[in-house]
Amino acid sequence: MTSRWRRILPALLASIPVLAALLALGTWQVQRLHWKTDLLAQIAAAEAGPPLPLTQSPQPFTKVQVTGRFRHDLEAALGAQVQGGVLGARLVTPLEADGLPPVLVDRGWVPMERRSAPIARPDGPVTVTGYVSPPHERDFFAATDDVAGRRFFTADARAIGTALGLPGTMPGMLVALAEPGQRPGTLPQPAVTLPRPTNSHLGYAITWYGLAFSLVAVLIAWVIRKEDP
Repeated sequence: MTSRWRRILPALLASIPVLAALLALGTWQVQRLHWKTDLLAQIAAAEAGPPLPLTQSPQPFTKVQVTGRFRHDLEAALGAQVQGGVLGARLVTPLEADGLPPVLVDRGWVPMERRSAPIARPDGPVTVTGYVSPPHERDFFAATDDVAGRRFFTADARAIGTALGLPGTMPGMLVALAEPGQRPGTLPQPAVTLPRPTNSHLGYAITWYGLAFSLVAVLIAWVIRKEDP
């Protein structure tokens, strides 16, 4: 018995941290699943309800409304996006509203080639309805911003605002939603609905728990085989 356990015990001890890691990853994905499910429910409720007045500390993905004046002289391009075979970008324009820090508004998609339909640039007070997009952090693969040309590739509102000479902008970007009755082809082309983040955490949880179950099954089979005369 002693020699048998001497052969089995090292494998069992080596498997414990692996099993613990697999179970921890599965549990983490279950927690992420609950968080993402709640987030999607909040987004659906926000989209179905009326917009709320924009405050200085809005929650991400809240549908809000604000009245102010666009600073078209400071507009910038964000990212690169192809629509209908045409390369374009998101048009970002600062909005100045009473009682709020500068708000960067993603007004929608415009083509990079500006010889198509004219871009609407309303003067005077405008009311914008949209949702609050959380700030994005620059990662290793992000393209380098062209500050002089006002071309940005990371939706970091405060970094973009500082580059435009507007420090202290609201950290979240306001993504404009299309107004009812807006004519197709009008530029910019704003978002139509609130975003729906993908929810793949159930599949990930099943994968990690499945690997943990497989590890236990392999260990049991291996121990039984070792115990056979």
